[in-house]
Amino acid sequence: MNKTLIGVIVVLVLIAVWAISAYNGMVGVEEEATTALANVQSTYQRRADLIPNLVETVKGYAGHEKETLEGVVSARSKATSINLDAESLTPEKMKRFQSAQGELSTALGRLIAIQENYPELKANENFRDLQVQLEGTENRINEARNKYNAAVQQYNLKIRRFPNSILSGLFGFEKMQKFEAETGAEKAPQVKF
Repeated sequence: MNKTLIGVIVVLVLIAVWAISAYNGMVGVEEEATTALANVQSTYQRRADLIPNLVETVKGYAGHEKETLEGVVSARSKATSINLDAESLTPEKMKRFQSAQGELSTALGRLIAIQENYPELKANENFRDLQVQLEGTENRINEARNKYNAAVQQYNLKIRRFPNSILSGLFGFEKMQKFEAETGAEKAPQVKF
């Protein structure tokens, strides 16, 4: 009987060690994914913070492009009003967020295209600096989304693989959503005035 009791205790200890290790592993990859999401939002915020400066610079040269400027301001407002957090990350909320960010990108494209009508704006150092900042930020956004998607992939794989899937269900680890290309993203945008 002592050997049986010792065997049961050893099996229980092994199961406990596995469960603790698996749980801690899932927490680790979940934290990496939520940190990557926060980095995406930080990069989008950087873009939103640059926009007022760009709009003011362009206003000085292109006062009658009011509709385009208002479109950028409106799109920025809409894009910054949607916040993502890991606790309430639904496919619908992710789509709304991506849609708002896409509208902002389109509005910025129209704003940048204004420079073709205003040669002196092209030469304006402030405008060039802001344009470079925005281009760099767009690259950062893309990189941050790619890193987020990679972290989410690791997390989703970790919680869905057997035997971790048993524990993930017990402890409430939910599959996270990735950023996806917007509908029509495969076509180059057309900027028209």
